[in-house]
Amino acid sequence: MQFSIYFFANQDGEDHAPDKYRLMLEAAQWADRNNFARLWTPERHFHQFGGLSPNPSVIAAALAAVTKRIQLCAGSVVLPLHDPLRVAEEWAVVDNLSNGRVGLGVACGWVPNDFVISGRQSTFNERHRIFAEGTDTLRRLWRGEPFQTTNPQGEAVSIRTLPRPLQRELPLWITAAGNPETFRQAGTLGANILTHLLGQTAGALASKIRIYREAWEAAGHPGRGTVTLMLHTLVGDTDEEVRQLAREPMKRYLGSSLTLAAKHLASVPFLQHPEHIDTGALTPDLVDQTLDASFEKYFAMASMLGSIEKCMDVVQQFADVDVDELACLIDFGVAEDRVLAALENLNVVRVLSKEPAMV
Repeated sequence: MQFSIYFFANQDGEDHAPDKYRLMLEAAQWADRNNFARLWTPERHFHQFGGLSPNPSVIAAALAAVTKRIQLCAGSVVLPLHDPLRVAEEWAVVDNLSNGRVGLGVACGWVPNDFVISGRQSTFNERHRIFAEGTDTLRRLWRGEPFQTTNPQGEAVSIRTLPRPLQRELPLWITAAGNPETFRQAGTLGANILTHLLGQTAGALASKIRIYREAWEAAGHPGRGTVTLMLHTLVGDTDEEVRQLAREPMKRYLGSSLTLAAKHLASVPFLQHPEHIDTGALTPDLVDQTLDASFEKYFAMASMLGSIEKCMDVVQQFADVDVDELACLIDFGVAEDRVLAALENLNVVRVLSKEPAMV
C-alpha cells in the first residue's frame, strides 16, 4: 500500500488572513522527508469547498520548489474547462521545475457554475465527449506529437507544445465517482484511477476495481495500474480523542460540500436518483442530524479517522479489495498544529503497513 497526502481545504470568501497555505507547504515538506508517494491538489472554483485551489498547476509549482522526491499530482484537472494545449504547457513547466515528478488526474467536472470558465454554453452538456477527446489530445501533446489546427487567419498550422516535459509519458489518473464504466474506461486507456467513498461502499468499490483490472488486462497494457482512494485522515492516540477533535470540523466541512451539491443535484455524479431529493425539506435541525450521521458513517467506515490500531485495520480493509494507494485528505478543518502533529502517527501506520505480519 502506498500513502500520499491530499489537500482539499475550505476557504471562506471573507477570509483575508495570511498564511493560508502554511499547512499545505509544511505538510508537503514533511511528506517528502518521510517517503510518502504523492501530493494531491484539486481544481475548485467559486465555492469555499476546496477554494484554496483554483489551479493545481500553480500550487504544484510552489510545492516543486520546497520538495525533492515526492510526486506532484492534480486531483483533478477538470479537463473540459481548459484547452488541452494549455494544460500540456502548464504541467510541462511543473514537470521541469520538479525534475520529472508530475502526475495528472483528470475529471469531467459536474458543477455547472465552473463551466463559465470554458466560455461556451454547450461545454457542460458535452463534457463527457470533450473529456474523452481532451484526454487523448493531452497524452499526444505530452509525447510531442503535433497538433493540427487552424489559426485566426485561416491558415493550417501544426503545433508542438513547449517546454518539453522530462517524462516522455504522462502519468495519468482518471477520476471516478463510482460509475463502473469510468473504471472500465480507465483500464482500457491504461490510466490509473482516483476515487473516493462518496456514494459507494468498500464492497461496491471492490467490484469496480475488478472491472478496472480486467479492462486493463484485456487491453494488453503492461503492469496493472494504480487505484488511488481518497480518505479523510486524522490519526491520534485513541479513537475517542480523534472523534472529539474531528467531529465539529468534519461536520462543517461536510456541510460546505452539502451546500455545493444541493445547488446542483441533477449533476452530482455520486447521487442516486437526485430527482427524488427535496432540499427544501432540510430544516437546520435536520441538516445537523444529517451531518452527525454522516460524520459517524465516515468515522466508522469511510475514513482514516481514529487510533493507530483502527487505522491499521482500515489499511488492511482496502488492501483486501485491491486498492494500491491511500490518499490521505488532512486539511478538513482541524487546527493546523494538531494536523501537523498527527502526521507522525500517520507515518507509524504507513511504516507498520509495510512490515510483514507477525505469526
